[in-house]
Amino acid sequence: MLTPHPHIYILGIDCRFLKFLTFDLDKRKFYSFGVFMTMAIRTTVYPATLIRTRLQVQKGKSLYTGTYDAFRKILRAEGLRGLYRGFMVTTFTLISGQAYITTYELVRKYVSNYSKDNTLKSLVAGGSASLVAQSITVPIDVISQQLMMQGQGGHLTRFKVKPTMGATHSVFFGQTRDIIGQIFAVDGIRGFYRGYVASLLTYIPNSAVWWPFYHFYAGKRCCTDHQHHLYF
Repeated sequence: MLTPHPHIYILGIDCRFLKFLTFDLDKRKFYSFGVFMTMAIRTTVYPATLIRTRLQVQKGKSLYTGTYDAFRKILRAEGLRGLYRGFMVTTFTLISGQAYITTYELVRKYVSNYSKDNTLKSLVAGGSASLVAQSITVPIDVISQQLMMQGQGGHLTRFKVKPTMGATHSVFFGQTRDIIGQIFAVDGIRGFYRGYVASLLTYIPNSAVWWPFYHFYAGKRCCTDHQHHLYF
């Protein structure tokens, strides 16, 4: 006779009821540890993001011949700070991460009142979460990308910050406020949502499809582990 491994029951895992489980995230751990990890990763890769942005915007090789050349010239002309232009603004996109997972949970629970189909719940919740996240992220990206282009790339953008003297935080807020003001004066609110539709068409399908597969795979994995822990 096959007897389930006792640890299975201690953990409360029973694959017969897996399809009724809902996504339950420890938000305290996610909001603290997740923010820390995201900041650490962004700090590491941000210079590469800035360099990529300038290389994509420049005409031909008018400013930089490649990634290393861009890194060397920016560091020499603008210093380490030049590699982190707009970085403080991008940190506000951390809000979108919190909004994403919170929206996912809330929508999933709401849909549960009308359907027990795990795939449908994940599909609707994933798409809704991405819609909310992109609505927050796109304006921040527009502002940060304009700040990235200042310095050596200033002549490649429509908006240019005014020279600001003073403490670092004053320079940051002054330049950010300046860019926001210029974008709004020229394009209005729509100026902060350039590429918004393209972002939605990219991320909503991806998010909507990813979650159903995640839950499907998690279910399969759970059942597999359950079988592996059976013994005579």
